[in-house]
Amino acid sequence: MRAVRVLILTSSTGGGHNMRARAIQAWAQACPEFGITAQLHRPLEESHGLYAFGVWLYNTIQRTAPFLHHIYYNVLEVIPFVSVGQPFGAEKFRAVLEQIRPDVLLSVHDSVNHDFFAYARTVLGRDRVKCVTYCGELHGGYGFSRYWVNPEADLFIGAVPETCAAAIKLGMSPAKVKLGGFLLRRFFYERPNLEPTEFNLLLSASSRGANNHVAFLDALKRANVDVPVTVLCGKSPAATARVAAWVKANPTRRVRVQPHNSDIGELMRTASAIVNRPGTGTTSEAILSGCPILLNCLGGIMPQERITVEFCRRHDIAYLVRKPSDLPKFVDAWRRDPAQLAAVRQRLHAACPPARPPDVLALIAGLMPDADALAAQRLQATTPATSPAVPVFSEL
Repeated sequence: MRAVRVLILTSSTGGGHNMRARAIQAWAQACPEFGITAQLHRPLEESHGLYAFGVWLYNTIQRTAPFLHHIYYNVLEVIPFVSVGQPFGAEKFRAVLEQIRPDVLLSVHDSVNHDFFAYARTVLGRDRVKCVTYCGELHGGYGFSRYWVNPEADLFIGAVPETCAAAIKLGMSPAKVKLGGFLLRRFFYERPNLEPTEFNLLLSASSRGANNHVAFLDALKRANVDVPVTVLCGKSPAATARVAAWVKANPTRRVRVQPHNSDIGELMRTASAIVNRPGTGTTSEAILSGCPILLNCLGGIMPQERITVEFCRRHDIAYLVRKPSDLPKFVDAWRRDPAQLAAVRQRLHAACPPARPPDVLALIAGLMPDADALAAQRLQATTPATSPAVPVFSEL
């Protein structure tokens, strides 16, 4: 049986989509028994300038004024920029399709689930390519884009039960909806979580460098809360320079700046708490790592972040930091009462979905003709006995 060729459609709006795309590609390479080869493509950035401008605008707003994303989000939800019958720059996408000839299109981004799916079926033949959406969002409601759901797609895989429920509410057939768990990088699943010996804090940033690190460091200093702090600045040299200047000006503070390519899995497993924007990527990583979450809501909460906040509230696994002075209060309370922190870790464990990335590979492989039994055998051979089987959503 030849390999199943999967073309993963992603985009660099934030960092979570690309992270999931790279994760499923790495899992496919690490699990050859599923017979999947995966390649990545960013059709928004690489097909047409209008799409590329939208990606740039998204990231600029995220870095500078998150509250303005309510305008951006609502305009896209009302005006069908991402569903116009045929994608802009279609010929560039056609060239990619004809070169790779994928058996499966796997979208990890809401803006490529309609026109790009339909166009691929036109180019390759409707019966020659399967269209699958993996959605890493954590809750439905305001902030969950309607473009995540294409009822004509062959499969919708949701990270958590709330994601699956949102897809069904927007018109996806329950028979096509499956629970897939968090689609994260392998090292998050391969190493045990650790209990830190001393309370320490991890300040995270988006891959594009969106952060409020200096404001938080100033707040900790003013409140005389002295704990070790590890700082990540994404890929932004400017953000790194600002924090480095602060560290140089405050040599007595225990602050270290780590490069973007640091072992984030190790940092989360050994941190007492993480401060991050309410993006689904970092939040999912923290949940799996058992790292208590303080959600950075300075500058407002984006629509896409509101659904992450709702999931965290539903499971009582994170707290909102609305102004810099909130941070030292949480840190001091948790440092003085470790039992509070232990209770949060227990709730994080309970909120973590049972499915794993090999389950997603099994669902994809199972779409191929006569592949259902083979996919089940492959999954059984690679899933530890203690790992629960992936449930069908209708059974949840």
